[in-house]
Amino acid sequence: VFNLVKVNAMKYAVQIPNFGLVGEARILADLAALAEEHHWDAMFIWDHLQWPNSEPCVDPWVALTAMAMQTEKLTIGPMVTALPRRDIGKLARETISVDRLSGGRLKLGAGLGWQTIPEYGGFGHEQDLRIRAAMLDEGLEVLTALWSGQPVSHSGKYYRVECEAFNQPVQSPRIPIWVGGLWPSVKPFRRAAKWDGILPISKKALEGKQISPEELIEIRDQLEEFGADLSDYDISIAGTTQCAEDNEIPKAYANVGATWWIESGMAWLSSLEDLESRIRRGPPAI
Repeated sequence: VFNLVKVNAMKYAVQIPNFGLVGEARILADLAALAEEHHWDAMFIWDHLQWPNSEPCVDPWVALTAMAMQTEKLTIGPMVTALPRRDIGKLARETISVDRLSGGRLKLGAGLGWQTIPEYGGFGHEQDLRIRAAMLDEGLEVLTALWSGQPVSHSGKYYRVECEAFNQPVQSPRIPIWVGGLWPSVKPFRRAAKWDGILPISKKALEGKQISPEELIEIRDQLEEFGADLSDYDISIAGTTQCAEDNEIPKAYANVGATWWIESGMAWLSSLEDLESRIRRGPPAI
């Protein structure tokens, strides 16, 4: 039997690209400070090497470092990083460093990346989705081992690691990992059930389709079927609220178990001034 959650359990995040109008670390750091000032719980940024016809583009870990130094309470992180195209040792160092710098405010979003964006083939990374999925699964295991503070000796199909113990992140037992997954695919949700949260996206997201509250109930049921303990689990929904009447939108998701509302429409605002104005209005009140 599905139990409704308390509406006030929901938290609110701003989600912003790392390219185009906001493709500079200083701009993203200033926006993070603005988001903290106006009572957002988090600011998440995209992780892309390039976006078609968009320049400049900033490295997300440089930007997250700047954001950490401009804020005191705001949760930060990439939503999501395409782990199979990243060096696993460097990613471990980056995540540990930003988590320690921020005092334990990092969440790591991880996924395969969008197939239609030319970042894999353009830079010689693996393009086969099945191989990338296997790399993601193995990579997450290696990454969390590197966070453990213990020596790591790993010889797998895709990763080879021999290293002394890294220093540990602030958060324990680990930096929270949210897995991105296209709904209604099954495998991403089986993967997500092993970790700390899910960022579900409709397969038709590029056509403007959003996960519905009814689909979110199905997603929760599937996560539980795969063994997730939803009593301590983050379920995030990306969407857009433009006016007071839209406040009912996140409420509908909170009523069926979403714990985070990620305000994602800012990605498509046409000016930095419009983006700042939306952040100043604060999160939708439910």
